[in-house]
Amino acid sequence: MNCIILHRDELPYERNSYLFQGYQYGDTNITFLWLDMPPGTGPELHKHPYEEVFVVQEGQVTFTINSTTLVAEAGHIVIVPQGTPHKFINSGNGPLKQIDIHLSPKFIIEYLEEPLAGP
Repeated sequence: MNCIILHRDELPYERNSYLFQGYQYGDTNITFLWLDMPPGTGPELHKHPYEEVFVVQEGQVTFTINSTTLVAEAGHIVIVPQGTPHKFINSGNGPLKQIDIHLSPKFIIEYLEEPLAGP
């Protein structure tokens, strides 16, 4: 495979994040979401059939992992095991900048609760 260089803005953008799926770029074996989320936002309870690693770059985030709630801030790394229900919300006053690494070449998600009603 030849070297590939992309700009973040070339990735699909939805729900405050850019999505990189490795299968679309040769045999790259990971997927990641590049998040920039305003306060009070985050995904509904869900799970993945693989581990997920969160790298918090800026801001504060509150995770619910199974029945455990924890707060992470810039510099923290959070690891959620395969198949574990989880969700998070930007619980800070400013933007949440985070990279969510999915140990799979394709993004696979199973939502476990209905989406929050929008404005």
